[in-house]
Formats: sequence, structure tokens, C-alpha cells
Amino acid sequence: MPSENHDFEMSKIRFSCRLLIDSPLPGQTNMDVDAALLDGGVLGRASLRFYQWDAPTVSVGHFQATQGQDVPQRFAGLPVVRRLSGGGAILHHLELTYSCVMPKHHPIAKEATSLYDVVHQQIIEELKDCGVDSRMRGADAFAESPFLCFARGDHRDIVIGTHKIVGSAQRRRQGAILQHGSILLSRSPWTPEFPGIAELANCTIDAAKLASALKFRFAEALSLDFQDADFDSQGGATWD
Repeated sequence: MPSENHDFEMSKIRFSCRLLIDSPLPGQTNMDVDAALLDGGVLGRASLRFYQWDAPTVSVGHFQATQGQDVPQRFAGLPVVRRLSGGGAILHHLELTYSCVMPKHHPIAKEATSLYDVVHQQIIEELKDCGVDSRMRGADAFAESPFLCFARGDHRDIVIGTHKIVGSAQRRRQGAILQHGSILLSRSPWTPEFPGIAELANCTIDAAKLASALKFRFAEALSLDFQDADFDSQGGATWD
């Protein structure tokens, strides 16, 4: 069951939310959908989305250079897209990606960084139910900023031991918040230095089942009510 133990005191008011559970899509399409959801947030619409990528793809942070020569040679030939959010580059491969948009009238928008804590705590608790012991990095954070996000050490990262398995970033526009993040399910051959949940916890987690569980946790923690049945951005079948 979703936990009520987080630092942010949520309003008793429920907020209508659009839910998207997408089939794997090209990288630029994934970024375009997130951008459209942020535009909806400016207009007052909350959204929650889970998605994957139809090919291994590098997303670079909003403030990182996007020229090919700035991307490590080992990623040559892979699609490269630019995110709305900041932070380091991510190789999206064997993962589940989430995004959530909170409009400015949602109480968490008054303290946007609290969204990291709320969402990450729900992921930690769901992983615990799957037999995976993880935590937020906390005092073990470090300041180095290499090219890849999963080599960075923010205090809100989710880690198993010292290895980062979830990193998230935000973009804010006219009071609305877009937060999206990568849940590393397994090690990618393009980034062998980053083990995933499968390697660190000897646990195989199905992306569709994880998305199905997290949508309820996020909704409860953020006082969201889904306005429609699940649908995907291309009008196709959902994972469920």
C-alpha cells in the first residue's frame, strides 16, 4: 500500500490527473510528449506518464552541449536528444522512465524540490515490496559533475549501496513543474560501469508491472485522481 510517510504535507484536495502509459517510442517523441505535458501543466493540468525508449538513446541535459563531438565516442551511432530538464546525460536503455507534471495550483508547486522527495520515497517503498533495499544517497552526495548523470552524486539520488539506480531532474515554467527520471532496471552494455537493480539486488523487475504499481503510489502521495482510463501517447495499447 502507498505510504503516507513523507515530509511534504499534502492538501486534502484531490487533483484531476491525466495518466499515460506509453509503448516504447523514439527519443525525440518521448521528449516532445514531456514538453507537451509541461505546456498542459502551465494551463493547469496535472499529468503522470511512464514510458520506455524504442532504441538505446542518449538524452543530454538542457544546459549541456548537444554537438556530436561532445558526446563520448562509445555512444557513436546512437540517437541523441535534448531534455527540457538539466543535469547530466543519460543513456536510456534497460530502464523505466517516469514523468510527472504538477500545475502551479498544486500545493507541492510552492516547494518544487519536495517533489523529488515524495516521488523518490514512493519508488523506494515499491522496490522494498519487491525485495530490493534502496535509499536516498543523503550525506554521501558529492559535487563532481561528469558528463553522465549516473556518475553524479546528488543527495536525493536513489542508491543501492553506493550505486545510483534512480536519478531525476526538473524543469519549471510559469509555476508548473515537470519532473522526469530514470529507474535503472539492468546494466546496459553501453554503460557497463553502472549496474542496475538486476545486478545489484539479483532481482528482475518487469517494467510494466513496476509502472502499474507506481502509478497508484504516486497518485496517493500527490493527491491525484486519474481522469480517464490508461492510454498511450500514440493511441495504441497500454502495457496493462
